[in-house]
Amino acid sequence: MERKDFETWLDNISVTFLSLTDLQKNETLDHLISLSGAVQLRHLSNNLETLLKRDFLKLLPLELSFYLLKWLDPQTLLTCCLVSKQWNKVISACTEVWQTACKNLGWQIDDSVQDSLHWKKVYLKAILRMKQLEDHEAFETSSLIGHSARVYALYYKDGLLCTGSDDLSAKLWDVSTGQCVYGIQTHTCAAVKFDEQKLVTGSFDNTVACWEWSSGARTQHFRGHTGAVFSVDYSDELEILVSGSADFAVKVWALSAGTCLNTLTGHTEWVTKVVLQKCKVKSLLHSPGDYILLSADKYEIKIWPIGREINCKCLKTLSVSEDRSICLQPRLHFDGKYIVCSSALGLYQWDFASYDILRVIKTPEVANLALLGFGDVFALLFDNHYLYIMDLRTESLISRWPLPEYRKSKRGSSFLAGEASWLNGLDGHNDTGLVFATSMPDHSIHLVLWKEHC
Repeated sequence: MERKDFETWLDNISVTFLSLTDLQKNETLDHLISLSGAVQLRHLSNNLETLLKRDFLKLLPLELSFYLLKWLDPQTLLTCCLVSKQWNKVISACTEVWQTACKNLGWQIDDSVQDSLHWKKVYLKAILRMKQLEDHEAFETSSLIGHSARVYALYYKDGLLCTGSDDLSAKLWDVSTGQCVYGIQTHTCAAVKFDEQKLVTGSFDNTVACWEWSSGARTQHFRGHTGAVFSVDYSDELEILVSGSADFAVKVWALSAGTCLNTLTGHTEWVTKVVLQKCKVKSLLHSPGDYILLSADKYEIKIWPIGREINCKCLKTLSVSEDRSICLQPRLHFDGKYIVCSSALGLYQWDFASYDILRVIKTPEVANLALLGFGDVFALLFDNHYLYIMDLRTESLISRWPLPEYRKSKRGSSFLAGEASWLNGLDGHNDTGLVFATSMPDHSIHLVLWKEHC
């Protein structure tokens, strides 16, 4: 057929085709396809792919692509990254999607990071660490050996662990190397706290002492308690030291002079914990920046405005049962905004601005869990057999780690949590170092440490 005649025929057949119904059009196409050879079918296939299989990620504006991607779950997005280099480039650059995925896993987000490809890498790192936690493979263990009698007091700060023992010594350990940095002769230690220059110890001999690391010399001796001193805390800014004792009293001391400034009474049981902390919330009773003293016994937590005046009166007494039928465990968390303590009924969280109980977290699958650390996202808990991580957003246990037969103490000073920043959300860098330490019957210290990223 001549070209001119073909064009005339094609125009006529096109007019007729357009007048048909959809069903008739489909039958016509089916008939033409049945009459076609290999060349025609190949031509049809190539053109259909161009017409029907549109690469929307390539054709759409980037903002619209990002909006569509937000509706997909991370695992699907990772699969989509395998479609083509262009898809991988667009999906990897969708910062909001990967940041949201990281937040859902309990990871902190640093909005100052400008690299658009950064957050997909962070998510891949996060999903690996969370898988290790779920499979109970995120930690490893180590031991510190050096004491010759029971170790009763532990305190951790910035990669260093202090241990106080009945062998009349205190040692400072570098957790990363396992080496003893300092070792000094002391009295029997029931509580320890330190900084770069000094060590403060509470003792079973009813006294508190301050020691110099470099020389081992005792620089101050605080006498006045009539029972063992189970807890100590101090503030260089306020120049005061506080101590809690088996004589039911809390004493406030001049840190340098060693004189007793005040004795706070009201407890009717051993005072097993004292905490000095700056307030971070405003209420009718305190303002942000005020120093607050918390003291705890078997049944009650007392709150004192220690920073305003030395001769202070108790602001509030917290408890979980008016008839004292429920005991509080001796570990206490206070970050200036919330007070958290554990009991047989679960974890109690109080709002520090109002002193109201915000929530009670119960763990029916595991009874009598004790508190080690509490953050915005995670809590670290333990019992006689395991160390647990709880996701506070769902109040579910997401990981556990077996513990050896450690030395048990009703006071709770023979075990502690290590690094705490990860409890507010992992970030790929804060999941390193010490997680948990406890003293053992053979006088060694058992360490649980984060396993390095693969």
